[in-house]
Amino acid sequence: MSVHAQAQTTGLEDMVGARAGQAEMELQRRGYVNIRGEKGDDRAYSYWWNDDRRQCVTIATMDGRYSSIQPTLPPDCRKPGNLRPNPEYAQRPPVRPGSGYPVDPGYGRPSYGGGQDRPGYEDGPIVDGRNVELGLVCFGDGSKDGIASGTTWTWNRDRKRYEYGTYTTSKTEVFDASLMIQTWNGGGRIRLPRSLVPPIHSGGQDGWWDLYDLFVSPDAIRATYRLNGLNKPKVTIDRRSGRITVQGLSDYGFRGSCDTIGHQQRKF
Repeated sequence: MSVHAQAQTTGLEDMVGARAGQAEMELQRRGYVNIRGEKGDDRAYSYWWNDDRRQCVTIATMDGRYSSIQPTLPPDCRKPGNLRPNPEYAQRPPVRPGSGYPVDPGYGRPSYGGGQDRPGYEDGPIVDGRNVELGLVCFGDGSKDGIASGTTWTWNRDRKRYEYGTYTTSKTEVFDASLMIQTWNGGGRIRLPRSLVPPIHSGGQDGWWDLYDLFVSPDAIRATYRLNGLNKPKVTIDRRSGRITVQGLSDYGFRGSCDTIGHQQRKF
């Protein structure tokens, strides 16, 4: 398993279903620090960072309890996109004493009737009832159109002299970034960092964007996603090397390398 896949073990799995107010001290005891929070339609999201693990997690709170705890990318915790999980941490024995508050292990899971959990639930994420067949975490460089401004001396031809003033010009912004991709039979989605989401966009859900025209072969994955009516970036992944390219309009894009979550013979 890759280093990034190992980092997906957050050490917080037993806290799903815990009461939010009581659980914060336990999160801190386990080395997590609250970074920020945001409101969703029916739940609240908080982002926690563990410096020892170099791990960011998203905690969804619904009806006063933790409904899900998911690993996410460093930029979500306002950390550099190229920051990698600590490869040594997974070798340390876990320390998980009793937390002192009741935990409902089934809280936040879908109900499948008959009092039974769906077989294989812990094996991987489920999106709208579909099992994710391939999960990728990709690190690299993003780029997009930007605007630069500043002050300088310019020549005024009418007044025949230099004058000091401000200016604006277009430029290409290049930055560290990381993203996630999930695919399943007949579909998939991509999770974009905020730096690759323009001010005018078509939506997305919890940072995830649906993939269209998905093509999967033993050697390559190709798809598109819709940022807005004009910009529909193309995603190309080489499954042998793990390299990914995202190319949209103008200077919008991403280039990097992906790691798979799970055990595969090829890169993924």
